[in-house]
Amino acid sequence: MNANIESQTRALSVGILAGGKSSRMGKNKALLKFENSTVIERTIKELRVYPEILISAAVRGEYERFGLPVVYDENSDTGPIEGIRRVLTEAENEYVFICAADMPFVKKELVDFIAQFICSDYDCYVITDEEHMQPLCAVYSKAVLPVIDSLIAQGKYRLREIFRACPTKYIPLEYSRFEKKVVKNINTKEEYFEAIKPVVFCVSGYSDSGKTWLISKLINEFIRDGYSCAVLKHDGHDVFSDLPDSDTDIFTRSGALCSAVFSDTRYSMHFSESISPEEFIGMMRSRSVPPDVIIIEGLKGSAYPKVEIVMKDICEKSVCDVNTLICTVTDCISPEEISCPVFGRDDIRSIFMCIKEYFGMEHI
Repeated sequence: MNANIESQTRALSVGILAGGKSSRMGKNKALLKFENSTVIERTIKELRVYPEILISAAVRGEYERFGLPVVYDENSDTGPIEGIRRVLTEAENEYVFICAADMPFVKKELVDFIAQFICSDYDCYVITDEEHMQPLCAVYSKAVLPVIDSLIAQGKYRLREIFRACPTKYIPLEYSRFEKKVVKNINTKEEYFEAIKPVVFCVSGYSDSGKTWLISKLINEFIRDGYSCAVLKHDGHDVFSDLPDSDTDIFTRSGALCSAVFSDTRYSMHFSESISPEEFIGMMRSRSVPPDVIIIEGLKGSAYPKVEIVMKDICEKSVCDVNTLICTVTDCISPEEISCPVFGRDDIRSIFMCIKEYFGMEHI
């Protein structure tokens, strides 16, 4: 980062607008699950480099838990212009990057890119995507506040009215190194699924509780409904089935970092190094046709969403953080004992439908 951009970063606040009604989605888009957290948490984490982040909300109660200042609408039913007004009013810095809470791919590098254009000639700096303006991926100066106040008083709530009244710099995204999805927001269940794909969750439980069996049944259900699956098994004992004196074993003992066996219909790769779940997920996402679903066997102590198996012959108590549970598959825990859906071991279709509902896939 050069000195000019670094200086602009220090002088920039961030406003995340989370006040939409989410009518097309049917649920709060900002709080949808995304990459092991929620959409808004992912945005907060990405933009933490900036000295101040404010959340704009229409009503109290949903965003205070994130530990950031939350500003609330004073003019109801005016749309995002009111959120911009409230953030600009309360921000400590002269310039504020404004984005929507349903933009899961926004990057701090994009904000740096916009910030390098800040000068005394303009009050607004707006990304354009081909023929579309992105007013909720833009930097605003506090100098626009009187204009916004006047527009609201006149009942003019469209954001383009701000740009007509204020000196505005339009910044074409196609002349940058960023892909179009960096400014994409999520409005429908279909768009949400495409954004989060592949869906990632764990099937967790003690050894011999039936994890592999359940995963095989769930794979069948996903395939029956038209989804593709990949599976990652976590082996805490570091025991693998490369047979002694097999070709791959010989290559490994010879010092090869990776060896592969392939035929006309399949291939298998063997690496002599560790891999994290995140690296495996990244590999799957980078494929030309990534899987729709990744199931991880194990990792009961992780923060990934999970289906936990609790069987009385193995262990009668849940050991997973209940906040990470999609559901519990059990023959010994009643629904009154745990705050998540509970199913019997053989109720595969209900378990499957619960997973789909958790990730917003039930109508896709």
